[in-house]
Amino acid sequence: MTTTNAEIGVIGGSGFYSFLDDVEEVRIDTPYGPPSDPVAIGELAGRRVAFLPRHGRDHRFPPHKIPYRANLWALRSLGVRTVLAPSAVGSLTPGLGPGALAVPDQLIDRTSGRAQTYYDEGAAVHVSFADPYCPAGRRTAVAAARTAGWEPVDGGTLVVIEGPRFSTRAESRWFAAQGWTLVGMTGHPEAVLARELALCYTPLCLVTDLDAGIEEGEGVTHQEVLRVFGANMTRLRDLVADVIKALPADRACPCPHALDDLELPLELP
Repeated sequence: MTTTNAEIGVIGGSGFYSFLDDVEEVRIDTPYGPPSDPVAIGELAGRRVAFLPRHGRDHRFPPHKIPYRANLWALRSLGVRTVLAPSAVGSLTPGLGPGALAVPDQLIDRTSGRAQTYYDEGAAVHVSFADPYCPAGRRTAVAAARTAGWEPVDGGTLVVIEGPRFSTRAESRWFAAQGWTLVGMTGHPEAVLARELALCYTPLCLVTDLDAGIEEGEGVTHQEVLRVFGANMTRLRDLVADVIKALPADRACPCPHALDDLELPLELP
């Protein structure tokens, strides 16, 4: 356990590599290997914050190769108990275009082959995941966005695909037909691993494109995603700072109790 601590963690997505100023970088190892990058720890809005670039600062980890277990374990070992997760997503709704902000309340897993639990040996541990995101974090994020004049979509379903390829038109039309709202590549297993560590986890989804089956054209490109994300970077950073400032000091939500009465096969940091 390092002596450098933080209470809030931010896991940045595509293009979100630089967030905190005047930081201390902490190199940390975990039972699951090293995280995506050294963790940068500093102060923001009077709170101790740890930032971790999800893909690595040089974007070397594609979505299916991100060391998700190491990332969440590293943050908890530094004292983090609340995680904000900004990311770039595609829209499955024609009325929700590039530059929109969404704070989903549900998750669909369409990934395959990713390690998505800490409890895969020693004992069966079944955590509740009916509501995958922290209700207090979601309320805080929605309120902060509205105060900043960035009206968010409050709720909706994020479907997480394996990647790194984008969806076919048929796939995205099928996703939309199910009533799902957003499509991304990194929201799972991040959210469930946070729950398995009794962390609060709140997604902040920036829409960068209409998915391939929603609008005719050339389809989604990586360059388009980075362009829209970059154009909204300052606004998203400001929002994350506002959310951090507004987060309650006490976690009066179900998340800290996710492991109550469960016998764990390992010791958590």
